[in-house]
Amino acid sequence: MKSIKDIFVIGKGPSSSHTMGPKKASTAFLEAHTSAAAFRVTLYGSLAATGKGHLTNVAIEEVLSPVAPVEIVWRPQEFLPFHPNALKFEALDSEGTTTDSAIYYSTGGGTIVREGEESSADEHIYPLTTLTDIMEWCGKTGRSYWEYVFENESKDIKDYLMNVWGNMRGAVQNGLSNEGVLPGALNLRRKAASYYVRSRGYKDSLRTQGLLFAYALAVSEENAAGGTIVTAPTCGSCGVVPAVLYLLQEEYEFSDIQIVRALATAGLVGAIVKANASVSGAEVGCQGEVGVACAMAAAAASQLMGGSPAQIEYAAEMALEHHLGMTCDPMCGLVQIPCIERNAMAAARAIDAQIYAFYTDGKHRVSFDSVVKVMKKTGHDLPSLYKETSEGGLATL
Repeated sequence: MKSIKDIFVIGKGPSSSHTMGPKKASTAFLEAHTSAAAFRVTLYGSLAATGKGHLTNVAIEEVLSPVAPVEIVWRPQEFLPFHPNALKFEALDSEGTTTDSAIYYSTGGGTIVREGEESSADEHIYPLTTLTDIMEWCGKTGRSYWEYVFENESKDIKDYLMNVWGNMRGAVQNGLSNEGVLPGALNLRRKAASYYVRSRGYKDSLRTQGLLFAYALAVSEENAAGGTIVTAPTCGSCGVVPAVLYLLQEEYEFSDIQIVRALATAGLVGAIVKANASVSGAEVGCQGEVGVACAMAAAAASQLMGGSPAQIEYAAEMALEHHLGMTCDPMCGLVQIPCIERNAMAAARAIDAQIYAFYTDGKHRVSFDSVVKVMKKTGHDLPSLYKETSEGGLATL
C-alpha cells in the first residue's frame, strides 16, 4: 500500500483523473521528446467521453503545445483493457511519421501508470493493508490509526499534511469569497457565499448544518472553477474532508496538529480503498470518489471527537456502505451537477456516521474491508454509461 501522499495531492481542478493525471502524463512523455516536430494524443474511453468538460485537452495542450503542435484524437467508444482512462502519446517527425509512442492510464486521484511499467516495491510502505489488521495492531499496541501512519511514512509527513491542511483551508476561504457563474455550459452560479451568510441567521444545529454545506460547496466550486484544491481522494470529491475538518476546528477549537492527525487517519482510509479497490469514478462510479471521501471524513471526525479504533472503523464503514452503487454521471462532463451537491450531502453524512458510531461500542456485523470488496465488485458490475462517460443517468437530462 502506497503513501497517503497519493491520496492528498495539491493541484488545480476540475478533475484529478481527467485533468491532473493527463497533465502529469504529458509532462512525463515530453521529458523524452523535447525535439518532436508534433504530437498526437489519442484519448480513450472515459477520458474521451468527458474530456472536454473536464478540460483534458486543455491540460495536455498546456504542457505540449509550447514545444510543438498537438493533435487530439477522441475515441470515447474504445476502451483499453487496463483502465477506462487511457491516453496514447505519439511523437511525430517533420514528415508526420511516428518516432515513438507510449500509453498511460490515469487511475484516479492524479495517479498515472505507464503501460508495461509496474509500481516498484519500495513505493509500497505499509505492511498492513486492511483496516481490520490495522485495528488489531491498534489493540495490541495501544496506539491509534494516525500513529500507524506516522510510524510508516517518511519523516516529513507531518509537514506535508500541515501543507495539505493549509491548502484545504485556503480552498474553503477562497470559495466563500468568490461569487459569480462557474465556467461551462451549465451556467451554474456559485452558492457557497450565500449559504454561509444565510447560515448565520440560524441557531445551533441549523446554523452548523448550513456552515457545513457552505464549506463543502466552497471547495467544490473552487475545484469546478479550476482553482487550487487537494484531492481527498479525488478532485471531484475534494470538498467533503475539508468541510468536516474546517467545521470541527471552528466549533471545538482543535489545534492544527490535531487536524493533521485526523488527516493521517483519513488518508489511511483512502489509501486502503485505493490499494484494495479504486477511487476512480471511471472505474467504479462515484461511490469510489464521494463515497470514499465520506468514509475518510467520518473516520477523521470520529478520531477528533475521541472515538476508539472500533468506533472510527464503524463510522468509516457506515459512510462507505451507504454510498454503494452511486453512479458517476456528470452533466455535460463538468464536475458540477451533481458533483458539487454530492460533496455537501456527503459531508453531512460523514458527521451523521460519526455520531451514529458514537452511540455504539463500535461492534457491528459488516467490516469496512468487506464493504470495500463489495464496492469494487459493484463498481465493476455497473454499466460503463454510469461510470463517467456522460452517457447515462443524470448526464442525459
